[in-house]
Amino acid sequence: MFTGIVEDVGAVLLVERKSRDAVFRIGVDKIPAAEIGVGESVAVNGVCLTAVAVGERDFSAQASRETLSRTGLSGLRAGDRVNLERSLRAGDRMGGHIVTGHVDGVGTVGSREPVGESVVFSFSIPRELSRYVVEKGSIAVDGVSLTVNSAGGEEFSVNVIPHTLRETIFSGLRSGAKVNLECDIIGKYVERLLFAEDGPRRKSPPGRGPWLNRA
Repeated sequence: MFTGIVEDVGAVLLVERKSRDAVFRIGVDKIPAAEIGVGESVAVNGVCLTAVAVGERDFSAQASRETLSRTGLSGLRAGDRVNLERSLRAGDRMGGHIVTGHVDGVGTVGSREPVGESVVFSFSIPRELSRYVVEKGSIAVDGVSLTVNSAGGEEFSVNVIPHTLRETIFSGLRSGAKVNLECDIIGKYVERLLFAEDGPRRKSPPGRGPWLNRA
């Protein structure tokens, strides 16, 4: 589990394709590589990956075909910068919100507008996810915990303060860029309980999410 508070911005050093999987070697700056254990979870642009090897100033993580097909990691190339967060430890502060690292879908940057010292970003979102994005609720964008400014239709906006711009890859996000989106898990669980097929209410909401088909 993660909180959406990015610890480091890493650099993709190498992308190695293995059959339909991929192994990413990622250089770290602020996170001591020695503190990343093989087998531990690291969120890379909001995607929970397992460290499979650790070097002096880098680590390698493997992404399966399923992960590549459902996230923006398939587009990563050597030289790209990525948001990094290690998994939450018992006793850590919950600075953002509950983030699982299981991406719901890929969105697109619509606009980027300076407002005071901050920047307001708008994003398009897949239709089936739009109902989980609510004004003043939480959403993880490329692993960054953000508060939704406004939401309507298949679009939402967030306000990004200067600190977040400096400490994440948001400083380089431009219109048309693809981003990983993870909606607040609480809303998804509430929907699943209310509209479970074996529960008292069988009618599903419009735009039924894929998780409702799972046993």
